[in-house]
Amino acid sequence: MLDGVRRWLAESGAEPTPARVAQALREQGRVLGDAEILGTAARLRSELVGSGPLEPLLADPSVTDVLVSAPDRVWVDRGGGLELTPVSFPDAGAVRRLAQRLATVAGRRLDDARPWVDARLPDGTRLHAVLPPVAVGCTCLSLRVVRPRAFTLDELAAAGTVPPGGDRVLRALLRARLSFLVSGGTGSGKTTLLSALLGLVGPDERIVLAEDSAELRPDHPHVVRLETRPANQEAAGLVTLEDLVRQALRMRPDRLVVGEVRGPEVVHLLAALNTGHEGGCGTVHANAAADVPARLEALGTAAGLDRAALHSQLAAALSVVLHLVRDRTGGRRIAEVHVLERDPSGLVRTVPALRWGTASFVAERGWVRLRELLRGEGFGELGGLQGLDRFDGLGEGGGLDGVRGLDGLDGRGRGTGGGR
Repeated sequence: MLDGVRRWLAESGAEPTPARVAQALREQGRVLGDAEILGTAARLRSELVGSGPLEPLLADPSVTDVLVSAPDRVWVDRGGGLELTPVSFPDAGAVRRLAQRLATVAGRRLDDARPWVDARLPDGTRLHAVLPPVAVGCTCLSLRVVRPRAFTLDELAAAGTVPPGGDRVLRALLRARLSFLVSGGTGSGKTTLLSALLGLVGPDERIVLAEDSAELRPDHPHVVRLETRPANQEAAGLVTLEDLVRQALRMRPDRLVVGEVRGPEVVHLLAALNTGHEGGCGTVHANAAADVPARLEALGTAAGLDRAALHSQLAAALSVVLHLVRDRTGGRRIAEVHVLERDPSGLVRTVPALRWGTASFVAERGWVRLRELLRGEGFGELGGLQGLDRFDGLGEGGGLDGVRGLDGLDGRGRGTGGGR
């Protein structure tokens, strides 16, 4: 029945409205009640102009990712790991048709000559699809849902991403206008945390975002969003992240933000942070905070910047690394806060300042340096943080509730309790 209605609508060029569906059914000699006609119209509209059987999943506010690997293998992530759903497609062809239609909606090409696509749908959903035979057996479809509103820092603290007392450190970081990167693996929550932090920026500041795919959605009154663009079929029109960073520098940014640092744009970002653009930030893929300098070195070297020059710029440009992890239950949390320093050879390395202990942040050797950085710009103005400018008395009764081990720091800034 549905195939016949589809053909009639395609031949007539009609929208799948209830009236047109009823007319198509009459043409086939079928008589249905109003409820059945409305149901048929809804299914066809979802298939032709919506997201088909995935529509209820994408409408679920708890869903962050929808993954299709076969007609009867539709998975979702609600923040606690992947779950197999009862949703299914009629066949592999239906998955392919949906992927191609979504690519068309995003203004991208997806066919046998170009069998994969990475794009953003009009509602902000991130689309990735790969067609057979590159994807063996069935089209693979991945959809990452972008929340219409960014999480607040308080919401992340309530969800366990930020430890008790950790929000005070993060607020101080933003107010001190320190440049920082959020590192972590895929799906660790880097974009979510960065969006929340950008929401803390003063309303009188202008934030300019440069992203491969516009996923950052900070709750802020003055945000300019720039997004890359692939080349067209004639290999023209390419706009890279490197291009966007150069343009962003001409747009009077108070905060320059690179959604994900993963290419030659690192050279322009470091140069910008060294020429008066304080408070810049971004995300970077890394398995640990200690790996970030090596990751940036590899990117800079690929862009033609020699090792010594990159480390010299990095030491002056970047102050802090916030590292996120995702545990086996799907929970995301800030595992470490590192500061940067130069070793005797002149290379930059990260030093742990805070780490997530049993249930809160625990101070590490780099806390002394982080405290100095925070003290430099309005640190004393933050309520509840006044106790951090002393080595002593910072335990359970200290000024930063939830940050343990600070009273175990001796004059050299080393933990005496074996907290690493």
